[in-house]
Amino acid sequence: MNATSVAVAIRQLSKRFERGNVQALETIDLDVRPGEFVSLIGPSGCGKSTLLRIIGDLIQPTEGSVLVNGKPARQARIDRDYGIVFQDAVLYDWRTVARNISLPLELAGVDRRRRDARVREMLELVELTGFEKHHPWQLSGGMQQRVSIARALSFSPALLLMDEPFGALDEMTRERLNNELLQIWQETGSTVVFVTHSIAESVFLSTRVVVMSARPGRIAGIVEIDLPQPRGPETRESPRFAEHITEVRRLLRKGHADEAIEGDTEVPLYVAEEGL
Repeated sequence: MNATSVAVAIRQLSKRFERGNVQALETIDLDVRPGEFVSLIGPSGCGKSTLLRIIGDLIQPTEGSVLVNGKPARQARIDRDYGIVFQDAVLYDWRTVARNISLPLELAGVDRRRRDARVREMLELVELTGFEKHHPWQLSGGMQQRVSIARALSFSPALLLMDEPFGALDEMTRERLNNELLQIWQETGSTVVFVTHSIAESVFLSTRVVVMSARPGRIAGIVEIDLPQPRGPETRESPRFAEHITEVRRLLRKGHADEAIEGDTEVPLYVAEEGL
C-alpha cells in the first residue's frame, strides 16, 4: 500500500529508552487507513502509549519511520493534522468549557466569530450545549472527557489519537462514552488510533484491533472487526462480539507466551474480559 494512501504508515519502528536500557518497541510495521478506528491493546508496559506518542511526534523513535497523511510526523504536527486526547482530560480550570474548546483555534489565530461558531458546533456534537459557561471543576469526569474530545476535534483534524481516554471512568460511564465516541467518529469521518486496556472496549469501538506483545512491544496479530454499524448495547450481546473477544484474548496470550519463551520480559499478563 502506497504511503500516501494511508492515514498512518509505520515502518520498521523501534524505540529504546536509554534510561534503564529499556527496549519499548521493536520492528513495528502498521498501516492505518483513512476513516478507520484502530485500537492498540496489550499488557501494561508493552509500548502502546509510546507508539501513540511517536505517531503524535511527542517522542522520537530510535529506528524506523512514521508518516502521517504522507508526511513525517513532525510536519503533520506542525500542519495540525491531528488532535490528541489523554487519559486525564487536561483542561484549564480557570477557563470555561467554551474557552477550553476554543483554545486551539485561538492559538491558530482564528477570528472570534468563527471560533464561537465552531465551539457551538462542538458543544452540540458532544452533547454539552448549555454548559459552555461552566468550569471543568463543575463537571463530572465523563463530561470533562467530552470537553477534551471537543477541543481535540475543534480544528477538524484528520487524525484523532486517544490514549486510554476512558480508563479512569466507571463502567457505566465508559460504555455510554463508547457509544458517543462512535457517533462522533461517524459524524466527523476522522481516523482514530485508540489505546485501551479493555478487550471489550477495543472490540466494540474498532474496525481493527492491533494486539501487541509484552515488552518489547511487537504486533502479535490484528483482528478485523466485522460488527455492523451503528453499534449499541445489543452489539455487546451478540455471538459475533463474543467471538471477537475470544480472538483478541487468544492473541494476547500468544504474544505473552512467545515473549516469555524468548526471555525478553518479566511483565505479567492478566487477561479478563473487561481489561488487562
